[in-house]
Amino acid sequence: MQINHDTRCALDDVVDLLNTAADGDRPDLLVSVTHLRAYVERNSLSDVGTLTDADLDAVRSVRERFTEVFGASDVRTAAELVNALVAEAGTTPQLTDHDGYDWHVHYFAPGASVAHHLAADGGMALAFIIVSGERDRLRRCAAPDCRRAFVDLSRNRSRRYCDSRTCGNRLHVAAYRARQRESAEETAQG
Repeated sequence: MQINHDTRCALDDVVDLLNTAADGDRPDLLVSVTHLRAYVERNSLSDVGTLTDADLDAVRSVRERFTEVFGASDVRTAAELVNALVAEAGTTPQLTDHDGYDWHVHYFAPGASVAHHLAADGGMALAFIIVSGERDRLRRCAAPDCRRAFVDLSRNRSRRYCDSRTCGNRLHVAAYRARQRESAEETAQG
């Protein structure tokens, strides 16, 4: 699957936002304006001014909407959710070449709130995934104690874990040790 740089960045922003939500033992990582500022800086979101508690609440609401898209039971529901999100953000596609980046499209209106910025750019990135018939690439980690969001951009759509070096490796090691214990028990019984 080929996606352009801007769409990939917007998808990364969506995934990072989703992964700030509380899940199991993991606390909510977006509970203050300071946390929101850190998210904005970590994702190099452009054209974001002073952030307020209202921005925090709005971004948390967008996060919930993205969560619904990832969890949608079918493509029609996902498309309806994305359509509503993008429409409410008041998208205004514009070509821009800021901060040393070549020409690319911003879908948010100039001066838009950070929530509308995320809803427009992230919503359009999710729309491109849906249009290309690739919605099944929007996933949650298969590790039972993780459930972090990710977009499977592997060629053969085989990625199961948010990070193969942590979640994937941890589960493979656990399975290996279980097989070793089982083998040792069978040997001891035999």
